[in-house]
Amino acid sequence: MKDWQVANGESRRAAQILDSAGFKIPARESVLIQSKTATVEEPLFAATVGGLVQMLSLQKEVTNIVSPIGNPTAGLVSKDRHSALVQFDVKGKPENADKKIAPIMKAVEEAQAGNPTVIVAEFGEASANHAINERFGKDMTRAEYTSLPLTILILMLAFGAIVAAGLPVLLAFSAVLAAMGVNLLASHLLPTDEQTVSAIILMIGMAVGIDYSLFYLRREREERYRGRTPHDALLTAARTSGQAVLISGATVLIAMAGMFVSGNSLFSTIGLGTMIVVLAAMVGSLTVLPALLHRLGDKVDRLRIPIIRGRPRDDGPWGRFVGRVLERPLLSTALSAGALAVLALPAFTMHTKLPMFTDLPRELNIMRTYDRIQAAFPGSQTPAQVVVKADNVTSPRMQKAFSLFRQRALATGELFKPFTVTVNPDKTVAVIDFATAGNSDNAASIAAMHTLRDTVIPPIADRLPGVEVATSGVTAGTWDFNQQMKHRLPWVFLFVLGLAFALLLLTFRSLVIAAKAVVLNLLSVGASYGILVAVFQHGWGAGLFGFDTNGAIVSWLPLFLFVVLFGLSMDYHVFILSRVKELHDAGETTETAVRLAITRTASTVTSAAIIMVAVFGLFATLSLIQFEQMGFGLAVAVLLDATIVRGVLLPAAMKLLGDWNWYLPTWLEWLPTLAPEGDKPVDRSKAGPAVPAI
Repeated sequence: MKDWQVANGESRRAAQILDSAGFKIPARESVLIQSKTATVEEPLFAATVGGLVQMLSLQKEVTNIVSPIGNPTAGLVSKDRHSALVQFDVKGKPENADKKIAPIMKAVEEAQAGNPTVIVAEFGEASANHAINERFGKDMTRAEYTSLPLTILILMLAFGAIVAAGLPVLLAFSAVLAAMGVNLLASHLLPTDEQTVSAIILMIGMAVGIDYSLFYLRREREERYRGRTPHDALLTAARTSGQAVLISGATVLIAMAGMFVSGNSLFSTIGLGTMIVVLAAMVGSLTVLPALLHRLGDKVDRLRIPIIRGRPRDDGPWGRFVGRVLERPLLSTALSAGALAVLALPAFTMHTKLPMFTDLPRELNIMRTYDRIQAAFPGSQTPAQVVVKADNVTSPRMQKAFSLFRQRALATGELFKPFTVTVNPDKTVAVIDFATAGNSDNAASIAAMHTLRDTVIPPIADRLPGVEVATSGVTAGTWDFNQQMKHRLPWVFLFVLGLAFALLLLTFRSLVIAAKAVVLNLLSVGASYGILVAVFQHGWGAGLFGFDTNGAIVSWLPLFLFVVLFGLSMDYHVFILSRVKELHDAGETTETAVRLAITRTASTVTSAAIIMVAVFGLFATLSLIQFEQMGFGLAVAVLLDATIVRGVLLPAAMKLLGDWNWYLPTWLEWLPTLAPEGDKPVDRSKAGPAVPAI
């Protein structure tokens, strides 16, 4: 995926200028030489710098070495003279630099070993990406090897049989593999961020694939326990749980499609990958799973494990709990809704920023080096960039403009040396790199960016007709991205909520149920936002979970979490509400239908929720902070939805509304229905032998 495809605003234009000119800014690395006692002028320090420069010159992938001693005006010596930077570029394409940097990093480590009295350490985009890829590969391997046995264990406890437990895992894993293959083909048409999308496909695919299979399989086993023949049990599961899977999956697909409304290619590629894996999981659950169940019959309960399992009872623990909720519906509604609203409050202080290499775990050596460089040379490792396009950027007129820009920038007190100008071979594009005030994310950085765009550049650019100027960098990229999301989010919300409401209206033929499901899901999403902000932005309780915090939420997460959480939380609502409608259509009162539906689906929803929380929780243990935040946010939302919303708020609200739950104006009677057919009496004369309770 090209850089400009994930950028917005002026940052996007800067990246497009570079791409159209075929201009690849070389991957620049910095080696820090630092001493607590010696200064740059002392012989020991100077000898270390000279030896390092000589060593780097022998590396075949190193070019454009800049020494702080040989270039005194380059700004590579700290104010206290105890730190210096030796800079160099990695040969070849910058996107491949991380694959070439390992020998250079090893040589720098050897230089450190030969100079124990000073610090010699490397940092740059290539070395940071090398560390990221190495850590991410280990994390993903651990997540893959941990998620499968953990999921199988949970399913074995849920079903009490190895064969039944293995089917959902097999189908989910097949959906993930199929989705990765299809997404790879699609990437030739729509460029993709392979690292991010593959992680999301694995996480979402395992979660929804197991969920859908679990819903279907548990209903088929329940019908067999009730005495239906294997054939009738499978048909009943198809028209009830199968229908619920179809509606749930369609809701998730609608939600994911909302990412295409964002106007950003990163969301489009994430949305496409997620939609592919959800569709694969749906197809597998609605076709392969019924075929396997038909083939296996009651053999699906083979290889049972010695676990005590009670018979399903309508007056069991969940039945008694829901009964108490229904006895005090107003109090239950007020307490549960109030709790979710309070949890959502921190979300109003949300601050977002783009993910960057500085978000790596601080215990990594490369991050300790970054912190040292940042302290000695503030802003030098996250520079701002000015991209200039002209007929000849090396002409006297342009050289005079660059000199004036440097003077005006330094005069602000917010933009600092070193100023580095890189020109493409055609001399049509130049890139000016320089440091800015702040840490690239705080108020000082944003103020410096506005000073650059609004005060420093315009007077110069106005006197250069035919010249195009655009600013970029970490601060500018985050600002432009956030501004894009601020304008697009309302449209995403309208798209997702509108289509989801319409789908639920057709499914349940009730304005109230459709509206209530949307409101409850928004409460759940809002509460998860609030907890995410409290932990990762404010740091409340972060230490308990072992999370790193950077004072912000990754920019792409709010929109991503909204569409994913809205889609996934609908799974439980559609599954439970489908059972409520089924019982109500069979003649039960609304209160009885709600109590029985939640009681009879409790074990299934609980098992599915535990699996989702476990899978998402595994991703919260990854090293990259964007995956920590994503996994934690999803796990918290599912937990809230499966407990407070499903167990308290949903039944209490339905009890308060009573028959209004099924309200549909007469002028909407023409709407088609997607609801499953009502239950039919069991013909005991044709029933097969009942199977043990599952």
